[in-house]
Amino acid sequence: MAKPTASHSETVGSEALERATGRSREDWNRLLDAAGAASWPHPRIASWLVEEHRVDGWWAQGITVGYEQHIGRRQPGQRADGTFEAAVSRTLHATRDEALARLVDAVTAATGSEPASVNTSAKNASARWKLDDGRTVIAGVYPSGEKSKVSLTMPKLSSAEELAEAKALMKGWLPPAS
Repeated sequence: MAKPTASHSETVGSEALERATGRSREDWNRLLDAAGAASWPHPRIASWLVEEHRVDGWWAQGITVGYEQHIGRRQPGQRADGTFEAAVSRTLHATRDEALARLVDAVTAATGSEPASVNTSAKNASARWKLDDGRTVIAGVYPSGEKSKVSLTMPKLSSAEELAEAKALMKGWLPPAS
């Protein structure tokens, strides 16, 4: 089976991490080990990084996820609560509203379900579907000039295998990049 998603160390470059935090991934792992963080819950690790080492909150979350993967507590794609979350994205040559309409049409056609909600009042528009099998799909549209990044996320999956299946399924639901 193909790997369902990349690990934190594969998606966040070592140089970027060190540039942003002043320490390498290995240094953070050693420091967390020495502090006894292997027995701490996720929020405590992230808070400790912010409070004791003045790490920006976004980077603290990333270091925490990477550490949890390093010690074997969390698999790539796994959330702190033990569930998995699948996500796919594509860039469309479309305005925010055009991209949202295309995405809603594509997911509705693929699933046979109308969205439970559509939010166009925020800069980043969104939609949400509750599928017949109980799963949820969340769509997001992130505009940038004449292009928009569209994403689909399926949270609360039970395994890495379900994550891989969901990613493959949702990839087919994305509208073409034209």
